[in-house]
Amino acid sequence: MKIRGERECKECGTRWSYYETGSIGCPACGSLHSVGTDERSEHTDRPVAFDLTPVRADVDDEPLEELADRARERCREYVRRRGFITGGELRDLDDTYLAAAELLHVADVVGREIRLEEREELYFLALVGDADEGDRPSADDVPTTLRAARGLAYANAVREYRRDVRTWLGERERDLAASERSALETLGGHVTRIRMLDGDVEARTADRLIEATRDLANGLRGDELALNRAEDRLESLAVSDG
Repeated sequence: MKIRGERECKECGTRWSYYETGSIGCPACGSLHSVGTDERSEHTDRPVAFDLTPVRADVDDEPLEELADRARERCREYVRRRGFITGGELRDLDDTYLAAAELLHVADVVGREIRLEEREELYFLALVGDADEGDRPSADDVPTTLRAARGLAYANAVREYRRDVRTWLGERERDLAASERSALETLGGHVTRIRMLDGDVEARTADRLIEATRDLANGLRGDELALNRAEDRLESLAVSDG
């Protein structure tokens, strides 16, 4: 949606940024009567806290399935509120979002499984321990039984990010070069394929999808070398598909 992010309270004159607070209410006096002082800009990202501290505090006291339910709800709320355009500027597809998306899917598996292997349990606990800091286990550490969770999480994340990229491009009214348009379409094709497989791809493949997405975003911001890297990464994904 398009909003005027810089606000001024009609009651007390306080100025603040909606982009930071996510509220039209004055932070000084609480008045809901304010006016925007800047031009309307596309904005899809909403402020939201992502804190797994309460879940971590109960790791030794609660069953895994209860921890999984609590972690899943916190991740779902965070992912639901997040977007990638702030005041008309395209944000990165960041590690915290990816970690939350992955934990959301891993927690779903943990909550449904009657009996977990030790490696699966440790992987879930590793995400609970670090996801809100944007840290994720490496592809080599992903248990085979949980690789679909990472694959689907990353594919869904790229789908949402790609949607915001297209919105951002539309607002800028910039004509895409043929290579840029092709890369965006190819990225969408990979996302569709992985989602049709329910995310069941090699963890390294899921990671390469993220790398390609990030390079493509930088390429669309004007970095030609990044665009070339994105094209190479997308091509390597197609080769590994075969």
